[in-house]
Amino acid sequence: MVRALVRLLGVLFALALLAGGGALYAFQQLSAPVETEHETTIVVPKGASTEEIAKLLHDAKLVRAPWNFLLATRFGARRSLKAGEYLVPPSPSALSLVEQLREGKTVVHKLTIPEGLSVTQIFELVKAEPALSGDPGEAPPEGTLLPETYNFSLNDSRADLVQRMHRAADAALDEAWRNRAGDLALTDKRQLLILASIIEKETGIAAERAKVATVFLNRLKKSMRLQSDPTTIYGLTLGHQQLGRSLTRADLDSDTAYNTYAKDGLPPAPICNPGRASLAAAGKPEPGTWLYFVADGSGGHAFASTLDEHNKNVAAWRAKRPN
Repeated sequence: MVRALVRLLGVLFALALLAGGGALYAFQQLSAPVETEHETTIVVPKGASTEEIAKLLHDAKLVRAPWNFLLATRFGARRSLKAGEYLVPPSPSALSLVEQLREGKTVVHKLTIPEGLSVTQIFELVKAEPALSGDPGEAPPEGTLLPETYNFSLNDSRADLVQRMHRAADAALDEAWRNRAGDLALTDKRQLLILASIIEKETGIAAERAKVATVFLNRLKKSMRLQSDPTTIYGLTLGHQQLGRSLTRADLDSDTAYNTYAKDGLPPAPICNPGRASLAAAGKPEPGTWLYFVADGSGGHAFASTLDEHNKNVAAWRAKRPN
């Protein structure tokens, strides 16, 4: 009986060695890279089974055989494989592919919305982005989408991205209103948003935004009309297209609610979608007595507190203009 027990133990030990050796061999095989020279993009559809994913990877020549990938899923934590678009690095192994799909590290797409665009222009960018899917839905009111760079994954919904822009705009406006100057001569967040949209269209220079805010706020305090070209242009186009020409005397006399040459106070609504910097400037204008500004011929503006000073700045600008 002793000899029989010893023989049985020997057999079991041999089988254990074989099993261990087999597992080690399998692990080495699944860790071995498949030679590829370049990164490969794959798209794992939603609802795809493990077998379907294995075939997809084999068809893309990223695993030697579907069973390699299926066997690799037996190693490590049993987490689900996530759908999405993946950028597979050169020479992947079956085990590295499993880990990449378990972690869900999909390709990150980006859509940049520049400051100062109208809702119509933003929707054109969203509709033209090929990595998004679906219809963006109904256009929200002007000024309610935040210009920023947005990350998204392949086939994310256009409508969902627009909602993200809308929520971000609400949060940015709330922040600017919370941080506003204590003596700010604006009655509510909507007025701040309208002023920020004018600032956004008047200057692209960061150092000038708070000065431009001061000019318009000082004019409001003195019951002076804002006389802003961008508001008047918006009254003619409503943000649907570029004006494509200089303003005329007839434009300055036009009877639109946005013509701040003819109407008192702020326009009734924003004229574009302002960025965070213009929102902050509208809430915290730079202390000063400026009432006027004009292009200085070098890309910026010359600011003045009196009409005489302003007229001199206008004359200097005209002298710099090409004939």
